[in-house]
Amino acid sequence: MSEQHTTLGILGGGQLGRMFASAARTMGYDVVVLDPDSNAPAAHFATRHLCAPYDDAAALHALAHTCAAVTTEFENAPAAALEALASHCPVRPAASAVAIAQDRILEKTFLQDNGFPVGAFVVARNPEAFRQAIETIKYPAIIKTARYGYDGKGQVRVQSAAEALQALKDQPTLLPVVIETLVPLRLEISVLLARGADGQIALWPVAENRHQNGILDVTIAPARIREELAARACKIASDIAERMAYVGVLAVEFFVTGIDTLLVNEMAPRPHNSGHYTIDACITSQFEQQVRTLCGLPLGNPELLRPAVMVNLLGDLWAQGTPPWEVIFQEPNAKLHLYGKQAPRPGRKMGHFTVLGNSASEALEKAMRLRTALGMTDPS
Repeated sequence: MSEQHTTLGILGGGQLGRMFASAARTMGYDVVVLDPDSNAPAAHFATRHLCAPYDDAAALHALAHTCAAVTTEFENAPAAALEALASHCPVRPAASAVAIAQDRILEKTFLQDNGFPVGAFVVARNPEAFRQAIETIKYPAIIKTARYGYDGKGQVRVQSAAEALQALKDQPTLLPVVIETLVPLRLEISVLLARGADGQIALWPVAENRHQNGILDVTIAPARIREELAARACKIASDIAERMAYVGVLAVEFFVTGIDTLLVNEMAPRPHNSGHYTIDACITSQFEQQVRTLCGLPLGNPELLRPAVMVNLLGDLWAQGTPPWEVIFQEPNAKLHLYGKQAPRPGRKMGHFTVLGNSASEALEKAMRLRTALGMTDPS
């Protein structure tokens, strides 16, 4: 790229923006981050930090006229901001795709209307629709707010229509919502892919995920599942990306039920927590691929070099002070990644570590041993 086309922009300065900025700077690009937090972790690696709200006109103008292309690290970026930027420079993924993923009602409806496998759900936008919906859904069920729900937030599990009605009384701001029948979950997996503007798709190995209190705890790559199931999940995720004419890195999360039945749970229009292992274990990380799709470069090889396990590090771990990182440093096949966040608090993602092994089972055993040595509680 010529000198005037060496700057990339990103909405959001959290850990995903930080890792994007690190990858982009390593590849020779300058990075401008727009984030209202003066202590945004991505600012540590960015060339410039625009500390302003995401809908700030002056900041958006500066981003649009400084950057050759703009991306986002989170799905709740204002659609109007993305559209405004798109009138001046490429925005990838497009606002239309981000809009689907940031609203559970639009997301579920899109998946259902296009024939992708989803669990039973009903939509309620107002109290009357809610009262009707809770009489039609099967229980147990889970109520999910349509917007701004992540890491288990904005969700309520209920066993009956009466409990659902009480949940709305307790949290009237839940509406609008999606109400889903809980599925007999056997396993959770995720497919991470990158799709270029030319339609080329690169797929990383399917990952196996474990959650604790609604937050991703451990990712195992490759997932310990049959090849046929992995291929089917990759085909569904690729078809979703094709249907949205998606450009960028996309994560699709699946529930596995019964005898290898797949149900799409949700998707993320950005690099994903379950893909952090790609930094240490793959030829091309999800963040380098994000840069490549943004710049129109050929996609890198997503091949897994060695099986890996990623463990999230939450703020709870800091309750007794700085954790004993020497535990990780003493393991030659482990890598520690801290996100530069100033205030640890329960449930906040502060970092992760990745362990490589000769097999997924070997890497998992080492990771669990390190997890225990750090003082982390066992998953429930």
